[in-house]
Amino acid sequence: MLSIFKRYIALLLIFIAIGFLWNTLFVYPLKIFVVFMHEVSHGLAAIATGGRILEIQINPQQGGHALTQGGSRFWTLTAGYLGSLLWGGIILLLAARTRFDKAISILIGVGMVAISIGLGESTFTYLFGIGFGVALIAIGFYLPEVVNDWVLRIIGVTSCLYAILDIKSDVLDRSSLRSDARMLSEVTGIATEIWGALWILIAIALTIWFLYLAGKTPVAQEETSAEEDL
Repeated sequence: MLSIFKRYIALLLIFIAIGFLWNTLFVYPLKIFVVFMHEVSHGLAAIATGGRILEIQINPQQGGHALTQGGSRFWTLTAGYLGSLLWGGIILLLAARTRFDKAISILIGVGMVAISIGLGESTFTYLFGIGFGVALIAIGFYLPEVVNDWVLRIIGVTSCLYAILDIKSDVLDRSSLRSDARMLSEVTGIATEIWGALWILIAIALTIWFLYLAGKTPVAQEETSAEEDL
């Protein structure tokens, strides 16, 4: 029980620290990473519904776009916010519930480098995608498992938090004519605010669920404890 309590406290401290440092250079690259995954999620949704990705672009102002062709416009637009949230939750759970942190860091890094080279369409996209990717690969190869575990947890929590705040800002910013919520409103005829409220509720619920699962005792430890009791 004490171990579980410590894990939840650790997640809470990460959450508080990220919130406290939100507008600092420390969190900035993590925000850009989430934007990158947001745009990649648009592209993957297009591919999954029969379309293809033409280009991925991000910029220093924490914006970007995924240029796609074909596929379901509804699912492609929906996948941005929720996709980056799901990526963050999956990364958090893999870090908390498995012992493959080094391999996960390397895999994410290789993926970022490959996507940036293959689909990147701006200097910033190339530099950030390749730079962040190579950094994760180096962390995976050269730093211990515990460091990789913390890095992945921080990335996961940041992704979940940023997804919620990104939805909120896009819905409230009426000057943003090309936000996902506004474009989805044009496609469906349902108000931007309704889509925003729905996505925020889903994002908050999923974030709480991910944090809950991340704080539970890993399966491997549960099995070890059971064997010791026998």
